[in-house]
Amino acid sequence: MTRTEDIEISKDSKSKWHIRDHGRGLKYEHLTQKEDPEKLRDPHVIGKFGIGLKDAFATFDRKGVKVFVKSKYGDVTLSKSKKHYFEDIITLHACISSPSDPHFVGTEFIFDGVKDRDIEKAKDLFLRFSGEQVVETTTYGDVLQKKEKAARIYVNGVKVAEEENFLLSYNITSLTSAIRKALNRERSNVGRSAYSGRVKSILLSCEGKEVAEYLVNDLKEYYTGEMHDELKWIDVQEHAVKILNARERVVFFTTEELMHEKNMVDEAEKSGYKIVTIPENLKQRIQGSKDISGGPIRDLRQFYVEYDESFEFKFVDPGDLTSLEGRNFEMTDKILDLMGGKPRKIKEIRISETMRKELGSFIEPNGIWQGSDGRIIIKRSQLKSIEDYAGTLLHEVAHAISGTSDVTREFEDELTRQLGIISSRALD
Repeated sequence: MTRTEDIEISKDSKSKWHIRDHGRGLKYEHLTQKEDPEKLRDPHVIGKFGIGLKDAFATFDRKGVKVFVKSKYGDVTLSKSKKHYFEDIITLHACISSPSDPHFVGTEFIFDGVKDRDIEKAKDLFLRFSGEQVVETTTYGDVLQKKEKAARIYVNGVKVAEEENFLLSYNITSLTSAIRKALNRERSNVGRSAYSGRVKSILLSCEGKEVAEYLVNDLKEYYTGEMHDELKWIDVQEHAVKILNARERVVFFTTEELMHEKNMVDEAEKSGYKIVTIPENLKQRIQGSKDISGGPIRDLRQFYVEYDESFEFKFVDPGDLTSLEGRNFEMTDKILDLMGGKPRKIKEIRISETMRKELGSFIEPNGIWQGSDGRIIIKRSQLKSIEDYAGTLLHEVAHAISGTSDVTREFEDELTRQLGIISSRALD
């Protein structure tokens, strides 16, 4: 509460253990059972009524551990005596004497009879002694790097539960009513139902790349069934994707896409993107959505959109064609005359060194019809033979006239009509 120096834990030459803080010092009033207004106002304090301290004294006495407490307000020891008017009942009392050091800073507890392993077990209940590193801090609590096989759940730095199948550990600093009720009943075995909502809130508040990578990497185990429990929350999966998309150059593919869209995957890797595998249900959820920075999430389709927008054709001037390429290109009008001349909607026919790769196959097509510009673009390599050039040109003309794409009835009908016209003229 007072943000003082860290607690000191040490063992002296007589094998007595010392635990000291640097706070304001224990007063005899703190040994009375009552609500403390200051503690009640502080959300980071668990003990608020003084019960825990008295329970601890009683436990030490029952275990045969001698306790000496030292502060500038007085020294405290324990003794037993008969209860007034109830002679057969022996009660434990705190004996207060004048301070042995009136200038002592903080409070020191000195234990005689505590074993070393007990000290280690006790320290293990607190985050500050656990060695678990904070990965990210949020308004609801901290995400911690798991140190052992079982993850730990802390409340304000005190361990309240362990989780065998959690990916990370968590320190909850913003308590819900469910957590408070659970803490009033139990301190070391709080049920998951009390804190799972807060753990989810912590994860959904994270914005750092490191937490996102932990979560997304664990998603790879989705199909093996070995995924950790946090990743069973679909909104946590989605949030991890949104963080990673904003922080790194990634493209999200499903397992099926990795198998069937090999060319797209290769192109993404070649362009410097990291491939991240996600389950199909998550893909449906993120399609068309934005990441935490407001940018579009880059799945297969978005990757192609970005590629398409950045692509520029490398057009070739007719004067720069080779003699063979030039002769074949000069046959353009004669080829079009075979099927009745150039259609009006075709404004221009151009040759390009490079072609925009198609969605799905991600292979350069031999030709393309751009209806918005009234332009047919043909790949330069098609000019090596008149057959290749004529076939590609007429193919794109069929697209222009039908206004439809490959493998449609309208396109097939137009292509059939052209073949009929050209065959008729050839026979004549």
